[in-house]
Amino acid sequence: MTNLLSNSDARRVFLAKQGLSAPPNRALTKAGLLQLIHELGFVQVDSIQTVERAHHQILFSRNQTYRREHLTALLEKDGALFEHWTHDASILPSAFFVYWKHKFRHQEKVIVERWRKWRGEGFEAAFAETYERVERDGAILARDIKADGHVSGGWWNWHPNKTALEYFWHTGKFAIAGRSNFQKIYDLAERVIPAEFREPEVSREEFVDWACRSALARLGFATHGEISAFWNLVSPDEAKAWVAAHRDELTEVLIEPALGGKARPSWAFADFLSTLDTYPGAPPRIRVLSPFDPMIRDRNRTERLFGFFYRIEVFVPEPKREYGYYVFPLLEGDRLIGRIDMKADRKKSTLDVKRLWLEPGVKPSVGRLERLEAELDRVARFAGVEKVVLLDGWRG
Repeated sequence: MTNLLSNSDARRVFLAKQGLSAPPNRALTKAGLLQLIHELGFVQVDSIQTVERAHHQILFSRNQTYRREHLTALLEKDGALFEHWTHDASILPSAFFVYWKHKFRHQEKVIVERWRKWRGEGFEAAFAETYERVERDGAILARDIKADGHVSGGWWNWHPNKTALEYFWHTGKFAIAGRSNFQKIYDLAERVIPAEFREPEVSREEFVDWACRSALARLGFATHGEISAFWNLVSPDEAKAWVAAHRDELTEVLIEPALGGKARPSWAFADFLSTLDTYPGAPPRIRVLSPFDPMIRDRNRTERLFGFFYRIEVFVPEPKREYGYYVFPLLEGDRLIGRIDMKADRKKSTLDVKRLWLEPGVKPSVGRLERLEAELDRVARFAGVEKVVLLDGWRG
């Protein structure tokens, strides 16, 4: 028998799995921050700082006592976290490094061929000298090893040593020791990742089992495609085979969509339905989410569960943008109620709110606007600016 999960229950479960149902003002220690990131699985890193960098905002939206220095210590001093790729560049618990070693080996097999097409023959000319330089002299920024006369041009025109640094990072021989003005500092993996996380090995079978099992645990319920996409470590076919091999541990559930239509068959662990009552509801306050928040990373899932269509328009030409360059989704309780265009002006020490869009049927009631203003005040303090400025026409 396949069980139907109501849309409200599905949202409640998923928000709890995403760390968005716990009290947002509870005291968060450094150990608590590590646990939060472990429960989320990953926190995406992005360079855009319209208000605050994505990784900081993702964590702040879950806990307003989050301290940036705790994240820095966990990454750069304790070796408890490391940077690498899921679907994008992310911060991950170092306890997962053993599984990423399978990704490194896979990357090593395909990256040379792919990058040769991209960079041209001889792209690996600086590999040996770059490795020897880092091995001999220690951690380094790409700019410190740049070839004379090379004109930078973003990711499409890396200088040969930068190409080497990125290759060794992608294949696990180097790791990110820290960042300087958001530029990566590269070092040998053995000088960054603690031996307890770096040295163990797991079989391919154990790796696939962990990748699928840990993804489903963090999603609550998922199709095999969603399981595959969570970490971007295994293929949809591998995830489908894992589901088939573990049917005795799983139950099928139909997920009611937000906007009507056909319920979507998904998989959950066998005890899922019996534990539904243990998931708390989300706090009623409004929270500003990063465009890179893991809750909305899967845009199709977001639309099915929340009836909220969202696309980031950074790479859309300005005349063709529907909303704006970097627009933030708004979460109120268990609903995505709209989006807001705003920017921190650090010269004026203001958070400038350009425009608010509420979803159809969401009314700009006095109470709702007060909750929004309270959240904007919290965001402004976190961004290090003194006040919120509502620009002319911000309500549309």
